[in-house]
Amino acid sequence: MSTKTAEQWIEALKLVPLPEEGGWYNEVYRSDETIKRAALPARFAGERCFATSIYYLLKSDEFSAFHRIQQEEIWHFYEGSPLIVHEIDLAGNYTAHRLGRDFDAGERFQLTIPRGHLFASNVIESARDSFSLVACSVSPGFEFVDFDAPKREVLLQSYPQHAEVIHSLTRE
Repeated sequence: MSTKTAEQWIEALKLVPLPEEGGWYNEVYRSDETIKRAALPARFAGERCFATSIYYLLKSDEFSAFHRIQQEEIWHFYEGSPLIVHEIDLAGNYTAHRLGRDFDAGERFQLTIPRGHLFASNVIESARDSFSLVACSVSPGFEFVDFDAPKREVLLQSYPQHAEVIHSLTRE
């Protein structure tokens, strides 16, 4: 367990609410070099910096809603309670990944979500003061135009076999 509370981490790392997705974040790295649009795959509408990284915190009563981005996203576990990252791949297969320190329980420190895969997350422990602190690294660098959070109704039509997790990790 952490020696700091979620609120102490939020203050120390200058985290702010993350729109649409949920949780708390602070972008702590953005490369000062860019990749020109012509050198990027067609899915990108403009140039992107080489890479970005954020601190990201979820409290036990919050969740990161299902979304996808145009890049790979690497999650790094730092502090607090274990976290589940829920993934639906391009073929519609569901996987629950555990981030944390207990390797015997199937947890790991790092996870890569491939581009275009849907993913969401929540803290495993439900105690009121539980939280997870991670970092997320993205390359090419993240821009909010790369973010897509499909509506619950759309996800349920596409993946009815995952209705329970979709209902619990979407807002509308």
